[in-house]
Amino acid sequence: MKALVSGGTGQVGRFIVEELLGQGYQVIVGGKTRPVGGLFSQPVSFVPLALDPDRDQAVAFDDVDHFVHAAFDHLPGKYRGGEGSDPDSFRARNLDGTVQLFKTARKAGVQRCVFLSSRAVYGTQPDGTLLTEATPPHPDTLYGTVKLLAEQALAAMARLDFVTTSLRITGVYGAALPGQPHKWQTLFCDYLAGRPVEPRLATEVHGRDVAHAVRMMLELPSGEINGKVFNVSDLLVDRHELLKLLQTAAGCTHPLPAPATGTPPLLMETGRLRGLGWAPGGEELLARTIRSFFA
Repeated sequence: MKALVSGGTGQVGRFIVEELLGQGYQVIVGGKTRPVGGLFSQPVSFVPLALDPDRDQAVAFDDVDHFVHAAFDHLPGKYRGGEGSDPDSFRARNLDGTVQLFKTARKAGVQRCVFLSSRAVYGTQPDGTLLTEATPPHPDTLYGTVKLLAEQALAAMARLDFVTTSLRITGVYGAALPGQPHKWQTLFCDYLAGRPVEPRLATEVHGRDVAHAVRMMLELPSGEINGKVFNVSDLLVDRHELLKLLQTAAGCTHPLPAPATGTPPLLMETGRLRGLGWAPGGEELLARTIRSFFA
């Protein structure tokens, strides 16, 4: 099977590329620039691909069986607020450009299309809400709005010969790209230097587990996934516990921040995806990842 992965050199997309390579897929990375040599464990092809609703990009989908859309154009380091001072262009690229890629994929005969959406689609909800796929979305950022509208556009295209799925993903952690900082680099540097760290809670999932969810969407019977959305989340991580793992891995004795108090972030219920066989790595994978930063 041949899979085109847009944004395949990104912090999330590269996990997807590696997962598919490991399962015998022929992978094409679509993006602005060709991947540097050695970025992936096996050779990949490359095609130029842009979030441009006015560009004819049909050639990128020649002989492609599956399309995984992981690309998103935003200010570096920002998703919410990633539009900066140009919301119109942000929306045109990430919504209109995305929908045009979906249409092009369907017209080209692509069999399945997986869209990486975000928990940001849920937006503002009452305290204590457990976020299920049936929770009415109320995005409170342009980022969340764009993701939701792209989800809806893709679901409306679903048919028997064009199977579509959107994955609503929480914060993603894991090893960094070569030469780039990992997600918690600044936080860890602050702690190891003895600088104060503010308490915080956040929901997280490893990039490997996101990639496994993507592959499931390419391989499960179409009737179980077509036109649907799935939550992708694993752990509620307290910085106190996260830095305790860092303490052990780095042999550091600086005081830990206090456990976070106040209203915790809303949890995402993942029973729909787990019911199909998805099993994230949980606390063991988190601890192993932290240790790997110091191996």
